[in-house]
Amino acid sequence: DKPIGMSSTQAVGKVRWLYGAQKAGHAGTLDPLASGILPIALGEATKTVPFLVEATKDYQVTLKWGERTSTLDAEGDIVALSDVRPTPSQLQAVLPAFIGEITQIPPAFSAIKIGGERAYDLARAGKSPEMRARTVTIDQINILETTKDSATLLVKCHKGTYIRSLARDIAHKLGTEASVSALKRLRVGPFALNDAFSLDALEELRNKGRVLDALLGVKTALDDIPALAITENERGDLKLGRAISLHPAKMAELRPAFQPRMIGDLDVSRYVLAIFEDEVVALCDARAGRLSPKRVFNM
Repeated sequence: DKPIGMSSTQAVGKVRWLYGAQKAGHAGTLDPLASGILPIALGEATKTVPFLVEATKDYQVTLKWGERTSTLDAEGDIVALSDVRPTPSQLQAVLPAFIGEITQIPPAFSAIKIGGERAYDLARAGKSPEMRARTVTIDQINILETTKDSATLLVKCHKGTYIRSLARDIAHKLGTEASVSALKRLRVGPFALNDAFSLDALEELRNKGRVLDALLGVKTALDDIPALAITENERGDLKLGRAISLHPAKMAELRPAFQPRMIGDLDVSRYVLAIFEDEVVALCDARAGRLSPKRVFNM
C-alpha cells in the first residue's frame, strides 16, 4: 500500500532493502500524490511483471470541479478556472462516452518518454512536450459520491489509462474544469488493496523476523494463465530450456482456456504455467504438440 508523497521507485527500493533482494520491480507506476496497491516482485518473481503491467486496474478518484492545474492534480499551478458545477445527473449522462476504447492525451507531467527524455522533466524545465493522443480502454465508471464541488468515481480500466487525463476530459465534456484531488488504486489484476501491506507493517514484520509472511507465491501473479501439472522428468527438461511433448488430450483440455493476448509485441495467447507438485517451473508456449519454456523460474 504505497503512501502519498512517495514515488513508486522509492517504494520498491524500500521493499527491496527490507527483503535484502537483489532484484525488484513493480507492476505499474503510481504518481507520488496517489496511494494504494503497488504490486512488487522480488527475485525470480520479477519475470511476472510484464504480465501484471498488462492487467486491468481499479481506481478511486476524486475530481475537484472548477479548476485545472498544470499537472492535473493538486501538485501543479492553477491554469484554468470555471464557475460551472455539474449536477450528479449531468455527470452520469456523460460517463458512457468514456466507456470502451477511447482516445486521450496523456498529461505533460507524466513518465512518457519523448526523444529519450521523460515528459515531466521537459515540463519542469519549462518546455512544452508534444503529447500524442493514444487509445486506451475503460471498462466501467461508477459514481461513488458527489458534492457541489467534487465527485468521487470508481474507474475500472486497462494499461496506459491516465486517470488525470480522464478527469480533465470528463470536465471538458461537462463544460467545466477539474483536477484530481485524490487518487487511490484499489486493484491490479489479482492483487487487491485489502490484502496489501503498508511499508510500516512490513518493517514491523521484519523486526519480528516474519517478513516472509507477507510474500505471495509466483502463481498468484499468473492466476489467469492455465496451469499444467508435469512430471519430474519434464521438470528437468524445462529447467534446462528444452521443450517437452504435449499429449493431444492435454492440449484439448487447455485449449478452452486460451484467449488472444499480447504482452507488447509478444503473443502469449497459448502460454501455460508448468507446475511440478507445488513448484512453479516455467511459463511455456503450447504449440504444435510441444511445450516450449519461455520463462524458467529458478527458485
